[in-house]
Amino acid sequence: MLQFLPEFLTIALIHLLAVASPGPDFAVVLRQALSQSRRNALLTAVGVGLGILVHVTYSLLGIGLLIQQSIFLFNILKVVGALYLTWIALQCLRSKPGSIQVGNGSASRQSGAKAFRLGFLTNALNPKATLFFVSVFSLMISPDTPTGVQVFYGVYMALATGLWFSIVALFFTLPRVRRAFGRFGHWLDRIMGGLLLALAGRLALSAATGTETAP
Repeated sequence: MLQFLPEFLTIALIHLLAVASPGPDFAVVLRQALSQSRRNALLTAVGVGLGILVHVTYSLLGIGLLIQQSIFLFNILKVVGALYLTWIALQCLRSKPGSIQVGNGSASRQSGAKAFRLGFLTNALNPKATLFFVSVFSLMISPDTPTGVQVFYGVYMALATGLWFSIVALFFTLPRVRRAFGRFGHWLDRIMGGLLLALAGRLALSAATGTETAP
């Protein structure tokens, strides 16, 4: 197992940089942390982490490489991801003053299952995650690496992602942090909506032109 340590450390570092960069996952978890209960925010974080396993599974099976090499299939994934992000963005953009009572007001409007599903689908339908995991499993992992070790890499990345976003959820559900955002919660929601809509637009444009979005 020690012979695969350098490979694992390389993958762990690249994954850390990728997961810490702002994107749809971060935006969704942040919004959940500020507008939902801590439990729901953590469930969304767990959903994001488990969404990683979708990418790991098809990468191990070789389906991810097929999707990446097929312009048609990859564009379908982009369109589905863009539509989902647009749906989330519209929920954010409809936010009005007083519609988000930070930490309490909207917590009762969302079930735990819905909170988990939000995180899971946000990650699972992200085409950029597809590119990342296909690149990791096809370029950075040696063909001689046993399947069991590759599965370990995938499980590690899922756990590390879930842990990172759980920390994000815990931090932004702290009472002091929530109060700091309390006065302009609806504006933050609209900004999040605008960012998600921009990401959706880039995905849709790249699908229409047949180009890849920048990571």
